[in-house]
Amino acid sequence: MVQEYQSPVRVYKHPFELIMAAYVRRFPKCPLIPVFVDSEIISENQSEDGSTLVSERRCTIDIDAPRLLKRIAGVDYLYFIQKNKLNRRDRTLHIEVHNETFSSRVIVRECCKYTVHPENEEWTCFEQTASLDIKSFFGFESTAEKIAMKQYASSIKKGKEIIEYYLKELEEEGVTYIPRWRPVAVSGSAGARLQLPPSSAARAIPVNTAKDGQPSKDPACPTEPGAGSPDDKLDADYIRRYLGDLTPLQESCLIRLRQWLQETHKGKIPKDQHVLRFLRARDFNLDKSREFLCQSLTWRKQHQVDFLLDTWERPQLLQEYYTGGWHHHDRDGRPLYILRLGQMDTKGLVRALGEEVLLRQVLSINEEGLRRCEENTRVFGRPISCWTCLVDLEGLNMRHLWRPGVKALLRIIEVVEANYPETLGRVLILRAPRVFPVLWTLISPLIDENTRKKFLVYAGNDYQGPGGLVDYIDREIIPDFLGGDCMCDIPEGGMVPKSLYRTAEELESEENRLLTDSIYKSASIFKGAPYEMLIEITEASSVITWDFDVSKGDVVFNIYHSKRAPQPPKKDTLGAHGITSLGAVNAQLIDRNWVLGQDYSMVEKALTCREGESVQGSHITRWPGFYILQWRFHSSPACTASSLPRVDDVLASLQVSSHKCKIMYYTEVLASHDFRGSMTSLESCHSGFSQLSAATTSSSQSHASSISR
Repeated sequence: MVQEYQSPVRVYKHPFELIMAAYVRRFPKCPLIPVFVDSEIISENQSEDGSTLVSERRCTIDIDAPRLLKRIAGVDYLYFIQKNKLNRRDRTLHIEVHNETFSSRVIVRECCKYTVHPENEEWTCFEQTASLDIKSFFGFESTAEKIAMKQYASSIKKGKEIIEYYLKELEEEGVTYIPRWRPVAVSGSAGARLQLPPSSAARAIPVNTAKDGQPSKDPACPTEPGAGSPDDKLDADYIRRYLGDLTPLQESCLIRLRQWLQETHKGKIPKDQHVLRFLRARDFNLDKSREFLCQSLTWRKQHQVDFLLDTWERPQLLQEYYTGGWHHHDRDGRPLYILRLGQMDTKGLVRALGEEVLLRQVLSINEEGLRRCEENTRVFGRPISCWTCLVDLEGLNMRHLWRPGVKALLRIIEVVEANYPETLGRVLILRAPRVFPVLWTLISPLIDENTRKKFLVYAGNDYQGPGGLVDYIDREIIPDFLGGDCMCDIPEGGMVPKSLYRTAEELESEENRLLTDSIYKSASIFKGAPYEMLIEITEASSVITWDFDVSKGDVVFNIYHSKRAPQPPKKDTLGAHGITSLGAVNAQLIDRNWVLGQDYSMVEKALTCREGESVQGSHITRWPGFYILQWRFHSSPACTASSLPRVDDVLASLQVSSHKCKIMYYTEVLASHDFRGSMTSLESCHSGFSQLSAATTSSSQSHASSISR
C-alpha cells in the first residue's frame, strides 16, 4: 500500500532570500539531523544571467533500524538523490528527492517548495508532499514501512526548527537582510550581463517583532489571511491555533481528506474542526474516516440538519419540562451543559411530545455545542473542540427505566454517536443512585469506547471532596442545587400532566420521521436491476429537475421517454418459490421486449456518476408522455474488458449485495410558466454535498446552476 504525506503550509516571517541563506547552511551535513550523515554535489548548472541555479546532490542517510534488518538488507547507509531548482527571479526553490538505494524494491518520492507568501512578499511559504511504496523488502515490508514512516515523521517535525536555528545563527552574525536578485548592467561588456549582488551588500534591518499569529504594526506588512478563504491551503500556524497540536502524519490526514472533499463534492465542505473530529474518531485512518464522514454528511443533507438551529422552534412544553441547559464553561474553557436527568419526567415527555421531538432537541443541543466551541476558541485563544456535560442523577428511579423511554434514549445515543463524534470532552455524572448501574448496562454498549473513558461517576456527595467537581469547574459557577452559589437558569422539571399525553396512534404515526420523512428518498441499485422512476408529463416544456447523491458505488444516470405507459412488472416465478432473483429487487418499468428507438427513446446523454458525487440537473420536456429516470449499476472497465468471466464476477453473481449501489435522490416537476431560466436542456452538474455551516470554504471548481427560482 502506498503511504502518502501532505504537509500544511509553513509560514516563515522572513524574506525568501534570508530563508535561502539559512537553507544552504544545512549542507553538506546537519548536526540537528543525526541520520543525515553527509551529502555531496554531483552536478551544478547556473543560467548565464545567474537567475537560475540547478544543483543535484547525493545524500547519505543512516536509518535508525535494527542491526539485524540492516544485515539482511546488506547496507549500512541509504543514498538519496536530491535535485534543487532555485529561481532567484521568481523567488522559488523546488526540491525533488528520490531514493537510489533499493530503487527496485522501494519507491520514495518527495517534493518540496519554498515560495513567497501570496499576501506578504516579506514572508516565505514552505510546502511538502511525499510518498512511500514498498514493493518488496526481504519479507520485512511491514517493519520497513513502520521504520520509514517513523523516521520521516521525525525529520518533518524538525524541518522548521532547522531553518529557525540557522536564521538565528545568521542574526548572531549580523545578517538580517539579503537584497533580492536583480539584473545588474556590467560596464565594458558587449551587452548588459546580469549577475548576483555581492554578499557584502547585505545590511541589517529591524527584524519583524510581531508575535506569532498577530499582525505586524508596520502598515507595509499585511496581516495573515484569515482561515476559511476559498481554496486556501491549511497553514501550520492556523492548525496549531485553531485545531491543536497534531503530529505531521495527522496534519497530512486532515489536509488530504479536506482536499478529497473539495475535489469530489465540488462545493462547500465542512469546517476543518468538524473534519478533524471524524478523523480522531477513527484514529486517523483515512479510509475509515472518509466513509464515516460521508455517511454523516448524507444524513445531514437528507434531514436538513444544517438549518436546524434557524428553523426548529422548541415546543413550550419542552421549554418547561426539559431539565437541561448551557451554563458557562469548565476550567478548560469548554462549554458546560447541565442535564438534571433525575428531575426529568422522561416518560411524560415521550408520551406528550414523542421520540421525534426529543431527538430534535438533542440534535439542537449538539449543533449549539459546535457553535459554542467555535466561540470559546476565539475567546480563549486556544483550540476548543468539545464540551463538558454534567449530569445530575438525584431523583433517578425505576420510572426512568420505562421501556419506551429507554428505547428513545438508545436511539438518540445511536444518532449522536454516528454524527457528532469526539464532541464530548468529559461527562461528570453526579449523585448516581443504586439504579444507575442498570441504566449504564443498557446504554454503555452503544457508546464508543473512547467516549466511555471520559465518564466520571460520583455516588452520593463524593463530588464535593478532592478530585470532585472543583477539579473541573470553578467554584464560583457551581450551580446552587449542587451546593454552589451560582444561580442556574435551568427548568426544575416535574411531572408532565397526563392530560397532555398523546394517543399511541398519534405517536406511532410520527415514529422515525427524522429517518424517513424527508424531501430526499433512498434507493438501491443492483447489478442487472436498475432503479427506475416514472414521471408523467401532460404539458410539453415542463421541466424535470433532479438532485441526487451517490453514497455507494458508481452509477449511470439516464432519462428515457415513452408515449405509452409502462405496464406493471409481471410476478416473478422464481420469487414465488422462495428464490430471490435480481429482477425482483427493483420493479422494471422498461419492458425487456421494448426496442430503443421504437418503443422508447433516450432524451439525455448518459451520465456516469462516481461514489461520493452530488449531481443536480434538469430536462425540459419536448413532448407529453411518460419519462423514466433510470439509475443503473456501473461496472468498472476491468470487469468489462474481457468477455471471459472472472472468478470474482462468478462469486459476485451469487451474492447480490456485493454488486450494490446506493443513491439518495429528490425530483420535482416544474410547469413551463414557473420555470425562469434558459429554455435549453441543461446538463447535469456536480455541486455542494453539505452546507454544514454558513462559514464554510468553497471549491473553485464549483459549478453554478443556471436555474433561478
